[in-house]
Amino acid sequence: MKLGVIGAGAWGTALAQVAAKNGPVLLWAHESDVVGAINREHQNPIFLPGVPLDPDIHATHELAELAACDALLVVTPAQHMRGVLAQAGVGAQPLLLCSKGIEAGSMALMSEAAAKACPEAPIAVLSGPTFAAEVARGLPTALTLACEDDAVATRLAERIARPGFRPYRSSDVIGAEIGGAVKNVLAIACGVVEGAGLGRNARAALIARGFAEMTRFGLARGAKAETLAGLSGLGDLVLTCSSEQSRNFTLGLGLGQGHKPAELMADRRTVAEGAFTAPVLIQAAAAVGVEMPISEAVADLLLGATDVAQAVERLLARPLRDESA
Repeated sequence: MKLGVIGAGAWGTALAQVAAKNGPVLLWAHESDVVGAINREHQNPIFLPGVPLDPDIHATHELAELAACDALLVVTPAQHMRGVLAQAGVGAQPLLLCSKGIEAGSMALMSEAAAKACPEAPIAVLSGPTFAAEVARGLPTALTLACEDDAVATRLAERIARPGFRPYRSSDVIGAEIGGAVKNVLAIACGVVEGAGLGRNARAALIARGFAEMTRFGLARGAKAETLAGLSGLGDLVLTCSSEQSRNFTLGLGLGQGHKPAELMADRRTVAEGAFTAPVLIQAAAAVGVEMPISEAVADLLLGATDVAQAVERLLARPLRDESA
């Protein structure tokens, strides 16, 4: 199976590196300098520096070349995924979606947006606790591969699996997506806690209460509780809420230290997806009658509608309630 990877950022390049161990990979990059570096020097110095890349990875700037691939891993920024897929002219090749977010405007999950753009393609989702640099270096990683078609899931899992890269199959596409999207927003909140010096107690409480928000929203959208408690939900949440390797955590860290959102997000070649997901998530949660006060506080911080002290005060002033409510 020849794989194509759409998107040569850190995560797309790391996935190409994993997949190349089992066969040829065509990696599409928007940036011509990235294409040149991968093909000439077998490295991606802009997005994944210091990692020698497998020579079976060939990079291209032409989306049309992806038509020759048997399946595609889609690793574009979430807000651009639908447009890139439409330009690529995808047919019936399976799509393994690796972007985490909710589309602005439509409030569509990535699988819903991809299904609109590519109605003939089987859709799968890859999500879980993964830092690109660790995956590219071959460090042990486990994650969720969700697809309603078990045969498609099995073929994709077998194609990308390595001794240090273990995909677990699931049929719960919605659950895998919601875990990945919501944890990005909560990672910003945890970064704020760290940057503001609010302590480890506060971070632990935020992770637990944030997981409760994720679960409420996921169940309202039809996800399974066990998926949200698995690798693509709780597992990914713990990872990204605990390390400065997370772009979302680092964004929150800056907010907690008093920097302005526009200042922190200017001139970034990498994307903190939670910044774009937060306002859409609040709208999507309201549409299904779910309260998400931590996520709402993050959205307000990013919009400049509140500051850190006010956001914390508002959360702590909420009425006392049963923990399971």
